[in-house]
Amino acid sequence: QVQPVESGGGAVQAGGSLRLSCTISGYTANINCLGWFRQAPGKEREGVASIKIDGGRTVYADSVKGRFTISQDSGRNTVSLQMDDLEPEDTAMYFCVADRGDYCGAGFQFWRLNYWGRGTQVTVTS
Repeated sequence: QVQPVESGGGAVQAGGSLRLSCTISGYTANINCLGWFRQAPGKEREGVASIKIDGGRTVYADSVKGRFTISQDSGRNTVSLQMDDLEPEDTAMYFCVADRGDYCGAGFQFWRLNYWGRGTQVTVTS
């Protein structure tokens, strides 16, 4: 069973930075895409960033372009999200996802994704 586990959430003031990490355990040979979703209270779950494992193609939501960077740290097993210049609107529960498909980011139907972490809270205060 593939299981993503997130770490690195916390509270930070607007303009600050946080780095989220995700380690994926289990059989990951069929995983082709790693990504991050987030959900704020009262809002729909939305894709933030994704990376295709073979080739490293990254895609970002418009709301985070230029501020967030997704990266693979060790093949199919780890992915990080560097978040800079954070805004109060970034406050949400952040989820790591792993998927067998080629795309798993912004605009993708989240309910179709294969594997989810439990989430880590990010709170940005003004």
